Amino acid sequence: MPHTPDTPSAAGPVPASSSGRDDPRPLPPVPPELEDCCQSGCAPCVFDLYDDALQRYRAELAAWRERYPDAGPS
Repeated sequence: MPHTPDTPSAAGPVPASSSGRDDPRPLPPVPPELEDCCQSGCAPCVFDLYDDALQRYRAELAAWRERYPDAGPS
C-alpha cells in the first residue's frame, strides 16, 4: 500500500487526525470512593486495584502520546 498523508507508516507516528477513530486516547480509571473499602485488610484492596489500573493507564497514555505527539496535553 502506498504511503499517503493519512496512512500510517512504520517510519513515523500515526497522523493525529486518526487518533479519535481507531486509537482513542486512554481514559483514566475511576478512583474508588472511601466507602468502597471494607477496612478489613483485603488483599488486594480496592485501592490497590486502583493503583494498578492507574499505573497501566499512565503507561498506555505515555505510549499513546508517543504515537500522537501533536495531540496536546488535555
